Amino acid sequence: MKKYKAIFFDWDGTAVLNRRAPVDNVISKMIPLLDKGIKLFIISGTTYENIAGGSLHSLIPVNCLKNLFLGLGRGAFNLGFNDSGKLIELYTNVPDIELRLRIDKAAFEVHQYLLKHYGLKTDIVFSRPNYCKVDLMVDNDRKENLFLQSDEIGRVHDLLSRHGYTYGLAGLLELARKIGKQNDIDIIPTTDAKYLEMGITTKGDNVNYFMQHVVEKNSITSSECCFWGDEFRFLAEGVPGSDAYMITSVSSDCDFFDVSGEMSLLPNNVMGVGGSIESFHKFLEQQLNLY
Repeated sequence: MKKYKAIFFDWDGTAVLNRRAPVDNVISKMIPLLDKGIKLFIISGTTYENIAGGSLHSLIPVNCLKNLFLGLGRGAFNLGFNDSGKLIELYTNVPDIELRLRIDKAAFEVHQYLLKHYGLKTDIVFSRPNYCKVDLMVDNDRKENLFLQSDEIGRVHDLLSRHGYTYGLAGLLELARKIGKQNDIDIIPTTDAKYLEMGITTKGDNVNYFMQHVVEKNSITSSECCFWGDEFRFLAEGVPGSDAYMITSVSSDCDFFDVSGEMSLLPNNVMGVGGSIESFHKFLEQQLNLY
């Protein structure tokens, strides 16, 4: 087992089963690593309130928090903690109101296009700070498991086909980019099958910030960094999973691990280890034993 000095990981589906699941197990494994000076980075599309119920700072000793960082909101927020354990914004990338309204308009035009030409009804979540979520499967309630489910790729393709849309998820990504251009926005669309997300940043923006401002400044090399997630796999040709956006030009020489159990369609530099959250927890234990 290789020793790492910087560990990046997704939260829902990798560190915990879902955002409402108990966090004690993973927190108990994070604390001793943080105490040893290992840099831990939670990279998630959600908000701080959905990470351990917004109480992460109260579950970890103050002296350990200086080594914990969060990249949240699909590139919107890069967070850390000051010496007194207070959560601080290191860098934010939230569009101003004019750009935000153009993103909203582009998402609504995708909704209109699918309804007008294919009779496909969608809902839109407008409340995210830097992107919109177009719900492609409005009758599919994920309940507390707000990440890709094993049967959803097939279900969304069936839904699109029933409505006569033959271009698949890749076609929807291209549609989002095209409509973005019409609104003078370089939309970077992503999808987890249920949602088509339309924004100007991704998890990759969080990763690049931390690689440049934390990893490099602490003289940590790429070979000493690893990334863990459960959504690296391609959903279809040309449609990467949300965690695959953590693979950037800055991070590509690091090590990547996927716990989903889906061994097919993984990017070439990602190792499929399966085992869900237990694999990640075991890895944290193994890392501690190396120090």
